Amino acid sequence: MVITKAEVFRITRIINCPIGIRIHTDTGLFGDGEVALAYGRASNAAYGMLKDLVPLIVGMDPLDTEVIWNKIYNEIFWTQNGGPVVYGGISAIDMALWDIKGKAFKAPVYKLLGGKNNPRLRTYASQLQFYWGEWSEKGHSWAGMGTPEEFAENALRAVKEGYTALKFDLTQTDEKGVCMGFVRVGGLQSPEVLNRVESRMAAIREAVGPDIDILIENHGQTDTAAALQMAKRLEKYHPFAYEEPSYPSGEITGNIARQTGLPLAHGERLYNRWQFLPMLQSGALQLAQPDLGTCGGITEGKKICDLAQAYDCGVQLHICASNLSIAPALHLEAAIPNFTIHEHHVLFLQEDNKKLVRYDYQPVNGYYEVPDLPGLGNEWTDYAFSIAADYATLK
Repeated sequence: MVITKAEVFRITRIINCPIGIRIHTDTGLFGDGEVALAYGRASNAAYGMLKDLVPLIVGMDPLDTEVIWNKIYNEIFWTQNGGPVVYGGISAIDMALWDIKGKAFKAPVYKLLGGKNNPRLRTYASQLQFYWGEWSEKGHSWAGMGTPEEFAENALRAVKEGYTALKFDLTQTDEKGVCMGFVRVGGLQSPEVLNRVESRMAAIREAVGPDIDILIENHGQTDTAAALQMAKRLEKYHPFAYEEPSYPSGEITGNIARQTGLPLAHGERLYNRWQFLPMLQSGALQLAQPDLGTCGGITEGKKICDLAQAYDCGVQLHICASNLSIAPALHLEAAIPNFTIHEHHVLFLQEDNKKLVRYDYQPVNGYYEVPDLPGLGNEWTDYAFSIAADYATLK
């Protein structure tokens, strides 16, 4: 079996900008993958990267995932200490190859990874600073929470669906619920900012009670001073994890870890095992968060998870692209022994995203079960290809 061609595309007509690939073989089997740069103004670069990488793999055996990964790594100048664009391209290709491999052996990918260590995956509702539900109900996208009462009500929406863990960014929306995007919250913060953060957290904790886990997400927008100020305000509410409180540096994050009792999570902006290593060596991480759409795919993601286990670090894969990205994460998380919890982003509730894939995988009562279909168990729909703003077939 050999790779004969690949279709790559970029979508711009929905909430975000998914970048996808479908790799074809001479047997008729195909596999689908995605670059997880559908947000943050990187989709054009990701689409171009895929077009640059595909010619390297045409004619190769798609079952040779390790061989192909290393060929790309060794032949592309930018892979050493590289960033999200080059590793995003590798990730999408690798994802699609594992899809083909599973189909070829008539087995779900988790079987090829060693089996199902985790039959059911506890899942948290993610990004509850935005309305938890279909945004068309609110009349606009990124419908944000503003007052502490709104944060509490939104938390209860997810709890009523069976979630026992919730994640919030307490700084991303203003008092009226308007999303401020990724705004730097650096330096020592005023009482006004800190009081707003704490009042939101207090309202959430009071609403959901002591038995619901709460994750706090800073999106890397705080520096050490602000992160520590916020941590000291939040500690009394017992957060499950404190995510991206700083730039992803072992030294910086380690400094925060030593000064707060909160478990720290990081990794969505680390792109291979070499970049994770100093973070793990620093003792800063309790929860590693590689994204299979930017860290080098399943092949590299598995190595990162194994490396994390050697440092007693749990794993929660970061997932925030289209709904296609759900299935690869489920397969790897099912297989690894150091799985902690699974992320279910509010974007995955949106109809625009659901229509891009064949199967709408959603958790039930706060838990996911892993697809048992051969391969990844999901694929792009004809609709996804039909609305692409950019499309190319590469041979």
